[in-house]
Amino acid sequence: MADDPVRRLRELCLSLPEVTERLNHGEPAWAVRGKALVTFSERKPAGRVGFWCPSPPGETEALVAEQPERFFRPPFGGRDWLGVYLDVPVDWTEARELIVEAYRLIAPKKLVAQLDQP
Repeated sequence: MADDPVRRLRELCLSLPEVTERLNHGEPAWAVRGKALVTFSERKPAGRVGFWCPSPPGETEALVAEQPERFFRPPFGGRDWLGVYLDVPVDWTEARELIVEAYRLIAPKKLVAQLDQP
């Protein structure tokens, strides 16, 4: 991978209101007010690099069915979490949209409202 996916994820996540970075089992993860937003992993699934985040109901199933080479059901996080492989060509615009969508699902309403301010 020519691009550093952790750097890209860090930039995307930390651009959102009140997101903080922490380690999760030795790997980078980002949260908003203590709620998990994005988890990066070079170990899960085995031999792959990816991240996972919350997603709206039904989105994980749809994206994994349509594009299993790009998306996966993550081993942790919950039923409505989506995994995105980073060891294939990544559409970073789409990754940002998925992360912002995840933020809207878990962040407090006052913080979400800040996303819509000019």
